[in-house]
Amino acid sequence: MARALALARRGVTGADPNPRVGCVLVAGGEVVGEGWHRRAGEPHAEALALAAAGERARGATAYVSLEPCNHQGRTPPCTEALIRAGVRRVVYAHDDPNPAVAGRGAARLREAGIEVRGGVLAGPAGTLNAGFIQRMRSGRPRVTVKLAASLDGRTAMADGESQWITGPEARADVQWLRACSGAVLTGSGTLLVDDPRLDVRREDLAATCLQPLRAVVDSTLRTPPQARIIGADARAVVFTTPGADAGAQARLEAAGVRVERVAAAPGGCALPAVIRRLGELGANEVLVEAGPRLAGALAEAGLVDAWVIYLAPRLLGDLARGMVTLPGLGRLAEAPRLAWHDCRRVGEDLRLTLAHGPATT
Repeated sequence: MARALALARRGVTGADPNPRVGCVLVAGGEVVGEGWHRRAGEPHAEALALAAAGERARGATAYVSLEPCNHQGRTPPCTEALIRAGVRRVVYAHDDPNPAVAGRGAARLREAGIEVRGGVLAGPAGTLNAGFIQRMRSGRPRVTVKLAASLDGRTAMADGESQWITGPEARADVQWLRACSGAVLTGSGTLLVDDPRLDVRREDLAATCLQPLRAVVDSTLRTPPQARIIGADARAVVFTTPGADAGAQARLEAAGVRVERVAAAPGGCALPAVIRRLGELGANEVLVEAGPRLAGALAEAGLVDAWVIYLAPRLLGDLARGMVTLPGLGRLAEAPRLAWHDCRRVGEDLRLTLAHGPATT
């Protein structure tokens, strides 16, 4: 199963909106086939492992990092493929989190006379697919806010200058975060100041990863049609309010942008609606690269699951901009407490990973 999970991790940059799944077939104490799900629409891990094993799959044990699917999607059910191949035993890690199908894969295999055991290394398997599992169970993708800050917690100079607080190694590391995300979200303020691309440009990742959906929260449609997030791949979406200017929407749509109107809230778009819609568009993980206002609004709304903070060995002073805009607290006891999940050096900077609740990184 550990090998199946290692194979599944190879799909972290391409499997969305599907889960990351690996499969190992063992017969006579020997690995006879293995595979992992590379990209949505392509064969599942079980199908690839069975193809590699051929006739040696008959009587084998299949180790799969997620309960085999039992429904027809863009690919046939994996349960039927395992049954046809004559697999004797199936061991899987995590139950299928989709409430509509959970348990049916295991039940179908047992019905066909196959021995089934679940829950082996379920914790690591759940960690690997934390975003998919959360989206299946609640409709909301997993949200991670990425910040780059100085040692004194500043993300930009008073005039907005922020390129570059952290070093090249940290910026390259962010490319990996993007590659592992189904969507990258920013605010219109950050877009107007920095004109970010929000895509994956690292050569070792860009050639194989599924580029994330690039999303902007823009309640008044200030996004210019020439913004760099707009590419030929039609993977840019701008969320705005019902009252936003129709002419601005038409200009953005003519440039290839998808414009979606969500409910309004005090201060702009209703952020729960934005995040849920990103899940409906297939994002299991949403990476937020934005200024302190949007980061703070997401946190205040209880929509942030994890924080990744790149901390540079610099001091920018008290006139520089802070990391997160939040309402003032009256007492220290009111401050939300996060859990440390990881701390490591990336070039000259530190990468700090924190989350609300149990570790999932």
